[in-house]
Amino acid sequence: MKKHSHFSSTQFITPAISTTLVLLLLGTIVFFVLTAHNLSNYVKENINISILISDELDSKQIANLRNEFGKTDYVKSIDYISKEQALLDATTDMGTDPAEFLGYNPFTASFEVKLKAEHATPEEIDEIVNNVKKHPSVVDVIYQKDLIKSVNRNLQKVSIVLLVFAVLFTYISFVLINNTVRLSIFSKRFIINTMKLVGAKWSFIRRPFLANGFALGVISAIIADALLYAGYVWAQKYEQDLNLVVNDEVLIIVGASVLVFGLLITFLCTFISVQKYLKMSTNKLYYV
Repeated sequence: MKKHSHFSSTQFITPAISTTLVLLLLGTIVFFVLTAHNLSNYVKENINISILISDELDSKQIANLRNEFGKTDYVKSIDYISKEQALLDATTDMGTDPAEFLGYNPFTASFEVKLKAEHATPEEIDEIVNNVKKHPSVVDVIYQKDLIKSVNRNLQKVSIVLLVFAVLFTYISFVLINNTVRLSIFSKRFIINTMKLVGAKWSFIRRPFLANGFALGVISAIIADALLYAGYVWAQKYEQDLNLVVNDEVLIIVGASVLVFGLLITFLCTFISVQKYLKMSTNKLYYV
């Protein structure tokens, strides 16, 4: 009975390779979906809104105004840019000092605000800007409305496409792993039938196959996770900014997703396949 409780090395390695490749594909899709989500948030949180403030405010009033805006639930970060700093930045960018031929500093002190991703929608930004403009110390609010709408529209399209691909590849992964497991158990259908005929309980017959399926899922998932992490490390060497959108949370979720899916699908497919042959009569085994 023992020699039938596990697959030979060849019979195990072949399904393991197939399952690993499928899990690698699935893990890659999960990685891209999570990375795209973080990239979307990164882009939204780097949309700049300039709040121009009155020149009549003193340093204390400016500090109080900054605290007032900074405490709102939609602000991620807020930086104060003085008139002098704005002139210096413009001089650096333009290569000439505007104040030299105008005779005065044409710039206004401002707060450069970046919003939290969940509040960076065109509709909510319009509402925020309208409310900020009502403040007596605010001269004007400048932001690229068309750019914000374009960014959000494009990010929504990308998210929908990735979601469709994620669902499609998840289904394909399920089918491929299911076929791999079914083929490996197909070669053992007569052993299952023989054990059934000699009076072995169905639970006893299933046990070694389920254990084998569990081992297949674990080993394949570990190898797939290792390959995914190696690919991430390799990509990081060529793109240092990858850390901005790929954090530890993404890596943990990808690794856990591959492991859970690998265990669940191999265990479930093994159970279904063994159950199929347990219910099948001896005569039908020759025609499947």
